[in-house]
Amino acid sequence: MNIIGNLIKGTIDLTEKLVTEASHSENQKKVLKHLLNTAKDTEFGKFYTFDTILESDNLEKRFANGVPYFDYNQINETWWQKLHDGKTDVTWPENPDYYALSSGTTGKTSKRIPVTKDMIDSIKSAGIAQIIALSHFDLPASFFEKGILMLGSSTDLVEKDNHLEGEISGISASNIPTWFQGYYKPGETIAQIDDWDERVRKIAEKAKDWDIGAISGIPSWIELMLKEVITYNKVENIHDIWPNLEVYTSGGVAFSPYEKSFNALLGRPITIIDTYLASEGFIAFQARPETDAMQLVTDGGIYFEFVPFKPEYINPDGSLTPDAPSLTIDEVALNQDYVLIISTVSGTWRYIIGDTIEFTDIKRAEIKITGRTKFFLNTVGSQLSVNKMNDAVKHLEDTFNVKIKEYTICAKRYDDEFYHSWYLGIDDDVDTNSFSKTLDDFLQNANKNYRVARSKALKGIKVNTVPTSVFYDWNAANKKKGGQVKMERVMNEDKFEVWETFVKKQ
Repeated sequence: MNIIGNLIKGTIDLTEKLVTEASHSENQKKVLKHLLNTAKDTEFGKFYTFDTILESDNLEKRFANGVPYFDYNQINETWWQKLHDGKTDVTWPENPDYYALSSGTTGKTSKRIPVTKDMIDSIKSAGIAQIIALSHFDLPASFFEKGILMLGSSTDLVEKDNHLEGEISGISASNIPTWFQGYYKPGETIAQIDDWDERVRKIAEKAKDWDIGAISGIPSWIELMLKEVITYNKVENIHDIWPNLEVYTSGGVAFSPYEKSFNALLGRPITIIDTYLASEGFIAFQARPETDAMQLVTDGGIYFEFVPFKPEYINPDGSLTPDAPSLTIDEVALNQDYVLIISTVSGTWRYIIGDTIEFTDIKRAEIKITGRTKFFLNTVGSQLSVNKMNDAVKHLEDTFNVKIKEYTICAKRYDDEFYHSWYLGIDDDVDTNSFSKTLDDFLQNANKNYRVARSKALKGIKVNTVPTSVFYDWNAANKKKGGQVKMERVMNEDKFEVWETFVKKQ
């Protein structure tokens, strides 16, 4: 009998029953008040008169009117640079314990996002809430006795001045609770290996000794790890070595482009649970099996605002115009893309995280990530978001029975005429002309703005295919393997020229 597993499962079920249904609106009001109260004596809080905002009858509107939007460059150059210069109490009391390094998907240069002890506590709290939510999923009691393999960046953080630096997945893994350490794999020694390929080799070597029930990480890197484990141990699929694998917790990017190739590595279906952990905090997680949408963590250390994702509010660099209106969680609507704005216990204020989302259930505060503000392909008015591109790729997979795990796009001029130039990661021989027509037909049917653009300046689609490994090599050459590294879905013409030069050399 799975005595321990039944005990844990029973405790989770009971805890879930005792937790009253949250009022996400009230949660957010409390979070904003806590943020303002805590930071009112910081340099940022004094400059933007948080004490006066706290006296208002409508904190949300007074806060929105009194503090501007910040992207990373703006808040870093104006405020966080003071932390780097040795000042304290700048945007949050005292100094951050960590900095999360993130190149995101748009450049080599690492952003340095402050991560405070309060944020670590917030991430832990969200993680516990996600574990409690597992009571909604039909998982056997034995699952709760199995190991959990977390594949992120190295936990061997770099000590600098009075803080530590690394990617958020490494920071989070280095702060796992004591009670969780018995479940955590690959363990402290392997997790500290900085070289991703070496770390994966060690995981493959040790895999047969572990009884893994769940894995967690970005889909592209998880796939490569699973392939290495399968190849090294000379088995047919991952269930041949981890027969009790029940759950994959995805995050960082939409899972749908990877679904077909991921499932090919399994011996049977497993539960896929989406999460939204960014360098800036634990934002959302899938709380129930009836949907693949994720519930915002409204009672943690993050206050959310939502700006309608409309071209008139978005600057070419992905930042917002100063007059772009923000909405609270009470004011949002379904089926509308929003730019996500966060203020957090790490001292980010009205911060443009760079993602766009839509609400699928407002009462439950459930969302889907629809793309990136910088990945919104609006050249010649086509107005394509990443979720529309993902849908188009899924349509190609279903139509031609192929696997497409990676892709990137540019609105490129050919002899003064615009085409959408697609590069698809496909390891099979395909008819690119048929792909181009199928993509074009699908997008015209699925997107009115694209259809209008095709009748005017946009002449069509050009498709190129390359081995999937080229995308991984590009990421390795420009950033670093593993961790939070993701492929940029949309490139400008200058970046695309560098990409095409790289492809030709492969």
